[in-house]
This record gives sequence, C-alpha cells and structure tokens, in this order.
Amino acid sequence: MTDFAGLTAVVTGGASGIGLATARLLAGRGAQVAVLDLPASIDAGLEEPLAGFTADVTDDTSVRTAISAVAEHFGGIDIVINNAGIGAQGTIEENEDAEWLRVLDVNVLGMVRVARAALPYLRHSSHAAIVNTCSIAASAGLPRRALYAASKGAVYSLTLAMAADHVREGVRVNCVNPGTVETPWVGRLLDSAAEPAAERAALEARQPHGRLVSAEEVAAAVAYLASPDAGSTTGTSLAVDGGMDGLRVRAPGQ
Repeated sequence: MTDFAGLTAVVTGGASGIGLATARLLAGRGAQVAVLDLPASIDAGLEEPLAGFTADVTDDTSVRTAISAVAEHFGGIDIVINNAGIGAQGTIEENEDAEWLRVLDVNVLGMVRVARAALPYLRHSSHAAIVNTCSIAASAGLPRRALYAASKGAVYSLTLAMAADHVREGVRVNCVNPGTVETPWVGRLLDSAAEPAAERAALEARQPHGRLVSAEEVAAAVAYLASPDAGSTTGTSLAVDGGMDGLRVRAPGQ
C-alpha cells in the first residue's frame, strides 16, 4: 500500500514501542516519517527511511525547533502522531505534586506543544490529521492508575476540543485508546513485579480476548485515523483494547 505517498508524518516518542511501530508502518505505506524523541533515543540510531529529530516535549523551544526543522527538511507537515508519554502508578495518595506535574507536563502539555507548533504547517496541507495516543484508562477505572488516568482523560477531552476548533481549517483530530500494550514500559513493570508471571497472567486475563495488545495493532489503528481513507472521521476515539472497555464476558467455565 502507498496510501501515504507524498505525505510527511511526525511521530513523537517514535523511537520505541507504539511510536516506533507506527513510524515503521507509515513509512512502509509511503510516508516521509520524522521521529521526534529524546536525544539518547535518537542518538541510538533509527533504521532507514525514518529520520530522527531530537525534541523534549516538555520544552516548548525544543519542540518548535524540531517541528521547524522537520518542515524545512521535508517541505511541510501533513500528519502529527502525538504519541510521546510516560506512565505512572499509584492512588492519589501515592504520588506527590511534583510527580503529578511531571506526568501532566509530558502527557498533556507535551501534546499541546507539538500540535501548536505544527498547526501552521498542517493548515497548508490538503490532508491534515492529528492522532493522539490516549488510553483505556481514560474511560475505565483501573486500580492504582489515578495520575495516569487523569492525564489520559485530559487527552481524550483535549482531542474533542481540538477537533472542534480545527475542523473548519481542514485539520482532523482523533485519538486511539489502547488497552495494555506489549511495550518496553509494560515490560519494565512486569520485571519489577514480585511475581512477573502472575502479573502478566492477570493483565492478560483483564482483557476479554485474553492477551496483551501488540504495538503493531495500535499502529494499524493510528494509521487508519491518519489516512486519507478517514477523511470524514474527526473527534473520534478508537479503542484497541481487546474489548476491555465495552465487553463484560463471563469467566472461563461460567
């Protein structure tokens, strides 16, 4: 497929996990792909044809510099995949104010900074799309995820507001809501658990289809929302969660 031929996509947090899977998929379907990530991740190297640009989404100057460099290098920007984010565990009592501010700065304001910097270029595109990486945590109460859920709830509401603000400018804005995904962050959580195998089994059982979601499955959903085929889709959240949010299935044997 070459449905992204002639389009330039920016993928934040694109050096690993969902971001890397998305960057690879878009490039494979013809897009010119700029990966924005922290210096350590970019310096480690990216496979061709992905182009790496260093950026810290908590630093507005860094973001604006990177977005400007991408637009100059490729001659414009058509698609923004707002994927950069960090996780958090705990109830509201288990995270101090500083941690709340750190996570919200990355997960919410980071998307604001990137979209804000890219909008002047997106407005000149005949196919402009923003896709934000949200989470099942935005709509389902999960234990010990208060901070993370609050950040992703904000992303969901932000997506709707952005879609309303920019639809008449020809900029579509949507989000994906993944369930628990097989990513490096989840891998680290499992490794730190007292009983990693039991914790993995619990996470898999939590999703009705009985396994973790793959990064490639999320990337496919992102690609649909970003593609020309979704030209009439805006202000939408697309769940990629194995039915976790919407289904209430019986336990095996019941």
